[in-house]
Amino acid sequence: MNGFVYVQTNDAEHNEVVVFGRSENGSLARLSGYLTGGEGSGAPHLPSQSSVLLSGERLYVTNAGSDDVTVFDVRDAELQVRDRVASGGSAPRSVAVHGDRVFVLNTGAAPSIAPLGGAAISLPEGSDPAQIAFTPDGRTLLVTDRASNSIHAFSVSEDGNVGARVTHASSGATPYGFAVTARGVLVVTEAAGAQVGKASASSYRLEGAAELAPVSGAVGNTRSEVCWAVTSKDGRLAFVTNFGDGTISTYGIADDGSLELRAAVAATTVDGQPGVRDEALSADGQYLYALHADTGRVFGWKVDADGALAEVGSANGLPLTAAGLAAS
Repeated sequence: MNGFVYVQTNDAEHNEVVVFGRSENGSLARLSGYLTGGEGSGAPHLPSQSSVLLSGERLYVTNAGSDDVTVFDVRDAELQVRDRVASGGSAPRSVAVHGDRVFVLNTGAAPSIAPLGGAAISLPEGSDPAQIAFTPDGRTLLVTDRASNSIHAFSVSEDGNVGARVTHASSGATPYGFAVTARGVLVVTEAAGAQVGKASASSYRLEGAAELAPVSGAVGNTRSEVCWAVTSKDGRLAFVTNFGDGTISTYGIADDGSLELRAAVAATTVDGQPGVRDEALSADGQYLYALHADTGRVFGWKVDADGALAEVGSANGLPLTAAGLAAS
């Protein structure tokens, strides 16, 4: 196998990670499944960007039903449970990792972030957080908040102390998933309150710990309910999934961090059918994979040199509760 894709079933009683093997041409085949020991939410459409996160030889999986995170040691297709740790709150749905630091986003009645196994840090009352992630330098933790149309930023010191929350207004409505390039450009998707045809993405530059400067505000893609984002290895492209109609759009990222819509429909999963959600690039950046949860399938595309997406097929066999996707 040339790589692997990992998806959690989010089963309410026995959450499981399903492993797919990637062949030389990018196509996937289901190989095996590994129980997390925890419980998922059991509900479809888990807001779940980074609910499954691969970092080096560790795979982190949130168990939204049992309020903990399972840590696996990864040996290609084989997973072995290393630890299972309380999330510090309820309904964990996103994980951030930088080096040996791991933080989890709790999305239940009292939203919070917490170092894995540590004390929780509360988010504002009424928050509806979607994703947590570190910036590439590890100096900042970012959290998107759909309820307040904002991005919360926390500085992280060299000794791991977390600074006071700094809240930035989102350029567009309903900020959801995001990705940060190595050059320090933050690309955020905006679901626009699920208004048909109103989805967009914005960009920001990192200007220091917890400091964001808007660059491009709310660049529309004519699609609906955009939710997840990944950026290419060279930081020149962003691929975003449009839950509302099963499509993927592509944005170009300029040197100054500004965004330009390259293709409103760069790829299609199930034409016109809602359900495309989590996505990930292979470690070499050559293949893009996305989960269409409403059909239980993972779709794949070859990423050409110019960023165009060429379909390589799909693999099925997942429950409709499936959520979270990571790729090696």
